[in-house]
Amino acid sequence: MIGILGKKIGMTNIFDELGHNTPITIIEAGPCYVLQVKTKETDGYSAIQIGFAQKGTSPLRFIKELVVKDTAPYKAGQKLEADLFAKGDYVDVTGTSIGKGFQGGVRRWGWKGGPGGHGSMFHRAVGSIQSGARLGRVTKGHHLPGHMGVDRITIQNLEVIEVDKANNLLVVRGSVPGHKNSFVMVREARKRPKGWIKPKQNQVVSKKSVKAHTAGKK
Repeated sequence: MIGILGKKIGMTNIFDELGHNTPITIIEAGPCYVLQVKTKETDGYSAIQIGFAQKGTSPLRFIKELVVKDTAPYKAGQKLEADLFAKGDYVDVTGTSIGKGFQGGVRRWGWKGGPGGHGSMFHRAVGSIQSGARLGRVTKGHHLPGHMGVDRITIQNLEVIEVDKANNLLVVRGSVPGHKNSFVMVREARKRPKGWIKPKQNQVVSKKSVKAHTAGKK
């Protein structure tokens, strides 16, 4: 399971020859450095610990561990770049969703709510949350108003549209969790093997548009 750490630059869109609009996300993937190599003999499992090296910063701010089948190709201090992936690959991207503060049940859980007029005092209120006779308490995990967002979310099977090794950029189809400049982890898709070919691929990305979008990235 190959992977790399990075930073979400932002979203834009592209058009194919037929004029179809497709949303894409640009990710600054790496460079990352292997900080530690764990083996079955020493640690009981095979994994590598990598860190994301932001420009001009030391030590590394974003560190994660990736479980791999074979640690032989990796060594401490090794540099990992965006060319780990190629155009047409599928990846799973993990990030932290945008925080939305304290929200009511209608927004947080999609409650329908009550009538909006005719003397109704229900509207968007919580209403009854538990039977008092059977349990006499509120069961754990009950959907109620509360803090929304800041959750670990993984979006699966995002297609890699373009790889810009010179600028360490990955362009993937679709959305990625988190706000701009938030840290993300990009891994090989679990549900689609490497080299899986999509039946039709007629999307073309203009490198000029990608460079224009990332010109002001920090």
